[in-house]
Amino acid sequence: MESNIKKNEKYVVEILDNGFEGEGITKINGFTVFVQGALKGEKVEILILKVLTSYAFAKITNIIKKSEHRVEVDCSTFKRCGGCSLRHIDYDYTLEIKRNAVQSLVSKTLKSEIKVLDTLGMENPFFYRNKAQYPVGFDKEGKPCFGIFANRSHDIIQIDKCFIQNEKSQGIAKYIFDLWIKNKLSIYNENTRNGLLRHIVIKNGLKTGQFMCVLVINGQSFSKENVIVNEIINKFPMIETVVVNINTDNTNVIMGKSNRVLYGNGYIEDKLGDFKFKISPLSFYQVNPIQAEKLYNIALEAANISKEDIVFDLYCGIGTISLLMSKFAKKVYGIEIVEQAVEDAIENAKMNNINNTEFIVGDVEKILDNLINVKKIIPDIIMVDPPRKGLDKVSIQNILGIKPRKLIYISCNPATLVRDLKELEQFYDITTIKPVDMFPFTNHCEVVTTLELKKM
Repeated sequence: MESNIKKNEKYVVEILDNGFEGEGITKINGFTVFVQGALKGEKVEILILKVLTSYAFAKITNIIKKSEHRVEVDCSTFKRCGGCSLRHIDYDYTLEIKRNAVQSLVSKTLKSEIKVLDTLGMENPFFYRNKAQYPVGFDKEGKPCFGIFANRSHDIIQIDKCFIQNEKSQGIAKYIFDLWIKNKLSIYNENTRNGLLRHIVIKNGLKTGQFMCVLVINGQSFSKENVIVNEIINKFPMIETVVVNINTDNTNVIMGKSNRVLYGNGYIEDKLGDFKFKISPLSFYQVNPIQAEKLYNIALEAANISKEDIVFDLYCGIGTISLLMSKFAKKVYGIEIVEQAVEDAIENAKMNNINNTEFIVGDVEKILDNLINVKKIIPDIIMVDPPRKGLDKVSIQNILGIKPRKLIYISCNPATLVRDLKELEQFYDITTIKPVDMFPFTNHCEVVTTLELKKM
């Protein structure tokens, strides 16, 4: 649809709905406009920022009629950061927005008529992240700074308090930065690629209280290593390990592939359910373990595993859900491409005295194909938790080739989830779709979907 709307024009509009990222949706003469920060039911004056062929983007210049769900923002860097894009909305309504967004995708894409269940929220949706990643660099005056990247840029915003990061992690990171500056150690400059410290990464075990510090540097080592480490661990005795991560590449990727332990064992531990897990600098572990445990319990209940079942866990990470499934299953095979994560998964199984799991490092597409078509291992149940891009076509075809009786699909991207469900629904009944709010006040949403083989 062509539009007479032009950039920099102002309009007064009613907001008709909210999209998946919390943006307001309105129509001007039938032409769709996405309005940053607007809520359904509001009447606002907007300024058009960008016009494309079939839709436009705008920002609010004045709120004429305010939604009952709009709240005063408690964070001073909210507008610049972009991390908590729903922070201006009361929490219960953010859960409704996420459910509605998933429902919209399901209704538009799938033949099956499915009612998406209510989003499972968090009782205390604050300071929930157990992994903090702080970029280090220079401000516009050329002074060293650390904090978070501004939305869609590499400008660093210095923050006093983040309401989703662990409070102790914030204090540790600030102390390390100040200590680095006090000792006159160099800071990495993205433009010149000179200098050492690039990121400060803090991980913590929620139930164990253990902390890990990772100093990401543009080099192999730094001077005064012993001085820095001793001051850190004397100040914060709950720190179990301090690690240098080496990243000398010109890249936006935070962590390099190589680590050097300065203090401790190079890992921390945490508990999830009845099991203890080893967490290394490079291994993936759910950043909100409170909600992760709830999510995994939903998935386990849906799977209803028996002692005769062989289970595949695709994209298994450090083996969290593999081990949780192991106490119900005959055998669990976990597949993960990150080598250190697989090493941790094997170690986690040993640490918890689990002997009916097998973890394989490699690309899911290739390993799954090998297990099914070469080794002739046929699972009764498959659990998948893929990255944002979803399942690849070969894996979907392999799954459909063997047709396990149940498929539990955990997704961090509802758009690719429904794309994959469209391929699967010919042979599977989609019995439940349950959103879980793993990242309160952000636009992200995890979804657990249960698929059962149709009775032909």
